[in-house]
Amino acid sequence: MRVNTVKDIDIRDKRVLMRVDYNVPLDRDTGAVTDDTRLRATIPTIRYLQEQGAKIILCSHLGRPDGMVVDRLRLGPIAERLSDLLGQPVKQLPDCIGARVAQAVRAVGASEIVLLENLRFHPEEEANDPEFARELASLADIYVNDAFGTAHRAHASTAGVAAYLPAVAGFLMDKEVSVMGTALERPNRPFAAVIGGAKISSKIAVLDNLMSKVEVLVIGGGMANTFLKAQGYDIGSSLVEEDQVEYAKELLHKAWEKGVKRLLPMDVVIADKIDKDANVRTVPVNDIPSGWSIVDIGPDTVEEFASQLRSCLTIIWNGPMGIFEIPAFANGSIELATVISEISGVTIVGGGETVALVTEMGLEDKFTHVSTGGGASLEFLEGKELPGVAALMKK
Repeated sequence: MRVNTVKDIDIRDKRVLMRVDYNVPLDRDTGAVTDDTRLRATIPTIRYLQEQGAKIILCSHLGRPDGMVVDRLRLGPIAERLSDLLGQPVKQLPDCIGARVAQAVRAVGASEIVLLENLRFHPEEEANDPEFARELASLADIYVNDAFGTAHRAHASTAGVAAYLPAVAGFLMDKEVSVMGTALERPNRPFAAVIGGAKISSKIAVLDNLMSKVEVLVIGGGMANTFLKAQGYDIGSSLVEEDQVEYAKELLHKAWEKGVKRLLPMDVVIADKIDKDANVRTVPVNDIPSGWSIVDIGPDTVEEFASQLRSCLTIIWNGPMGIFEIPAFANGSIELATVISEISGVTIVGGGETVALVTEMGLEDKFTHVSTGGGASLEFLEGKELPGVAALMKK
């Protein structure tokens, strides 16, 4: 599905309400932004709006204040950091609706920027209250959604506002939808999906949807343990979802029926405890001793995964290969990230943990696309229609 963008509508001298996803981490002591990736991702859209002389009204949520004002979740530090990135003042307003806000918005000049206060200080935001959406919409002439990370939520600022204003996508939203949409609907083949993370249960819909689309399915992370158990391996004390073992058997059989090449770990890194000081060994999957847990994929597995992925022209990766937060258990994910980043094809990374890993390694520019949406990218891979995307004007 393609949507109209800011380039498909006349925004010259207009007041633009731009939904952004500035739900970013803040330093616990100073309150300063510690990762400005999501801020920087919206700058191309902001710059374009400024070039057109638009009056820019940014709005975002931060954290989960549950409809109450929480001082540590105010957006002041975000306005400060965005001001630094843009090289001009971004004024933070005291609320997101109300007479004072409306008055301040009327005073915004061409190419100037204001940032509304945390939308979720109002319970009506998450309830998608029509009156709240209407009041937000009253601040502007045009609505631009550049917050793919919240597109899976039918909230007032992501879906409700579009009922009152012409609604188009920003450049970030457009890239998310077009790149991932093309990969799912018209991929260059062979097409591979690399799925990791802790649990199968959180990715059943993703696996089901991708099974009919890919030629290669790579499974790692904690969820691979359940697949290994489904194949009859003794996995020691490893994390396993007993209630998903039958599903894992069915998925492996379905892959075989469809001719999908399914890749599971051949060797694994095991530890006697989940701790940075654990004793660590690498063993074949058929030699895991009692009391030890799988914490990462082994070097032979990395090489096998890599050899299969190097021949693919489209790769979607969601979920780490091990408990990468602990350095001793991170090598498999690091090695695979390096391999995929060097592949000359369409390479897409989604999911908060996987994106964090790629970002920490400084590899963002080596991938075709690094998604800014955690839950949103997961639901997109499931084939679901996202409310925030569905609300935009279609091409």
